[in-house]
Amino acid sequence: MLNTVNTNLPVANNKHREANIGKLLLDLGKITLEDAERIIRLQKVEGLRFGAAAQKLGMVTEADIRQALSLQFDYPYLQPNQGSFSKNLVAAYQPFSPQVEALRALRSQLILTWFNEGNKSLAVVSANEDEGCSNLAANLAVVFSQLGEQTLLIDANLREPAQHKIFNLNEPRGLSDILVGRADLNIVTRIDSFVNLSVLGAGTVPPNPQELLSRSIFTDLINHAITHYDIVIVDTAPAGDTSDAQTVAGRCGGALLVSKLNQTRVAELENVRDQLTVTGVQIVGAVVNDY
Repeated sequence: MLNTVNTNLPVANNKHREANIGKLLLDLGKITLEDAERIIRLQKVEGLRFGAAAQKLGMVTEADIRQALSLQFDYPYLQPNQGSFSKNLVAAYQPFSPQVEALRALRSQLILTWFNEGNKSLAVVSANEDEGCSNLAANLAVVFSQLGEQTLLIDANLREPAQHKIFNLNEPRGLSDILVGRADLNIVTRIDSFVNLSVLGAGTVPPNPQELLSRSIFTDLINHAITHYDIVIVDTAPAGDTSDAQTVAGRCGGALLVSKLNQTRVAELENVRDQLTVTGVQIVGAVVNDY
């Protein structure tokens, strides 16, 4: 659960939008053509919607209908055990849970207080490890992509990166490899399950992350990203250990602070806030993880 404090599918898939529920259920393999005929007969006799008739006959479940509707309304999510992503990606696997409702509320707040003001990039920052920073960054990227925003998630935690594990990226190269000139933005991975979502992993863990992030090429990369994407979310290393997050947030202009209930000390969070604001970074909001 998340408590917030203070704070383009490139083009919509017309094929899915125009398809009716029956065709989508067929395409998903939930019903057969013979099933469809029985459903249509019941639909005509009792004046039911196709999905309601299919459920009454016991051919589909409520979850099946939700999955078909997600395609029809361009709101992709995954069924349990579908895909190879981390189960911590709750926005993908539990889209109707209270946790994800809180994520959508946070998304709305960020749109109103940050992204609608002409900003496109945001750093996600925590004071310490194991406070949910990477998971929050990943889930935020998913919910923004579900809104229809072309979204890029960058793993700028060059010390203990996590996004390649969360999204099971096959591309071993990433941000660090771009920063040393051994790769370019062609290594960004498009996450097909979400259509509007792309991820740039951290890549090879370097011995000098602070120096790499301070290079002008990182600024150039962020500037390039915000011209090609609607939303750029950047995961960072814990701010209490290094100045990496401060450098990254400075390139993004704004930061979302992440803490964990009954774990993060207020003094630690205040210290991170002060470190960021003294360099001109705007604190866009704060999130408390209680899971």
